[in-house]
Amino acid sequence: MKRITLGLQEISTKEITDEEILLKISHYDEYTRDVRRHLHFYPEVGGYETETVKYLKTELAKIGNFEIHDVPGSTGFFAILDTKHDGKTIGLRTDIDGLAIKESKVNGGGKPKPFISKNIGISHSCGHDGHMSVLMTSIRIIYDLRDRLSGKYVFIFEEGEENNTGIHPMVAALKKIHFDVIYGCHLVSHIPCGQIYINEGSITTGMAMLSLRVFGKSGHASRPDMTVNPIFAATNILNTVSIAWNNQRDITKFVTLGVTQFHGGETWNVIPDSVYIGGTLRFFDWDAGVKGVELVKKVATDVAHAHGCNVRFDENMKALVPPVENDAHVAAFARLMVSQLYPGRVTDNSACNWYASETFALYNQLAPTLFVLVGVRNPELGTTAGHHTAEFDFDEDSMQYAIGSMVKFAVSY
Repeated sequence: MKRITLGLQEISTKEITDEEILLKISHYDEYTRDVRRHLHFYPEVGGYETETVKYLKTELAKIGNFEIHDVPGSTGFFAILDTKHDGKTIGLRTDIDGLAIKESKVNGGGKPKPFISKNIGISHSCGHDGHMSVLMTSIRIIYDLRDRLSGKYVFIFEEGEENNTGIHPMVAALKKIHFDVIYGCHLVSHIPCGQIYINEGSITTGMAMLSLRVFGKSGHASRPDMTVNPIFAATNILNTVSIAWNNQRDITKFVTLGVTQFHGGETWNVIPDSVYIGGTLRFFDWDAGVKGVELVKKVATDVAHAHGCNVRFDENMKALVPPVENDAHVAAFARLMVSQLYPGRVTDNSACNWYASETFALYNQLAPTLFVLVGVRNPELGTTAGHHTAEFDFDEDSMQYAIGSMVKFAVSY
């Protein structure tokens, strides 16, 4: 091993080998699982991750010295490791929130889960407990190797990915840092455990909110002729939208319309004065998503008026989150590096694209981005349920591949 002098600092030129990275992952395997299980027991919803943040900061303090920055208007924070050697600045991000879902005691395969949330009504039903564990172990490994690394590492802990509460404050806080790249990963249920999806272009869908209220005139159910029933209007809005979706939308551009809420009326003998319709649109093309929202608005307005009703669209009924777009050069580099670490496990098959949406997409305002999907599906363990379900769980063995991909990229880029 030789050393080179950089001003007052020295940096080892000894190569960080794949074998060394794999040994580090194995060494910290029990730690990774312990962190995941603690976080799984105590999930918190977006905007209220106070105990989660305390735990993460305590773990960081055990690892070493970091420059900690709280994000104004958010429970999120970021931690900086400066190697004191000139080099690139790399962001590594995790989300930290859970979901308001009461966790099932069995997984998608009907098998008992080994770990159940102790915060009743809240669960990590999307795998964010795994993401935090992956980042924490990656930080441990990078910290161990810091004397042989250059540049800065910024570890990003984002509040409220599920409800979009933390991304805008985080991006605003990070604008003072010049990033060369920002990396994120997601454990996903539709990819087999141990398979790693790295591709350029759109990886997840963008998201637009469907949120509108149809107003009529309430009254006694015995005299519908003296009322204006918004239930019929709202029902016809959905029926007409479904027809327009096939006939007025560009069929070459993928856009889904997922209606998840239809609320109207409180009792059996009163016609209500309004009905609420909620849901989302998902798309890989931003312009197609915007046009999809406008189509729904036009149909809803016209149909409501035909029934003597009015319609009001909530302020957030618009395209909110773009698709996650991986930089082509960064993705190609990552595929090469991670394939060296895990031969035969990396794929760029676009069939692995995910139809969910991710606030990670907005980090491309700061730098080129890379979002890696790591499979967790294992039918033998029963970890087959989809995200945002009470039965969701993942094979903990998947975390080693997520850690390896993150560390290999971070020390090689």
